[in-house]
Amino acid sequence: MLRTEHRLSQGDLAEKMGVSRQSVSKWETGSSVFDLDKLVALSELFDVSLDTL
Repeated sequence: MLRTEHRLSQGDLAEKMGVSRQSVSKWETGSSVFDLDKLVALSELFDVSLDTL
């Protein structure tokens, strides 16, 4: 939801996070979970709390 609200493609977000587009897809479908450092980076990128994520 946050990715689309910020008008980022999966590829755009992947580039900002230093991961593959496939990783972003797996996060979004629940096939994979975030590493803690990526979760913190996402909260900073989208300016939301970890609880919100």
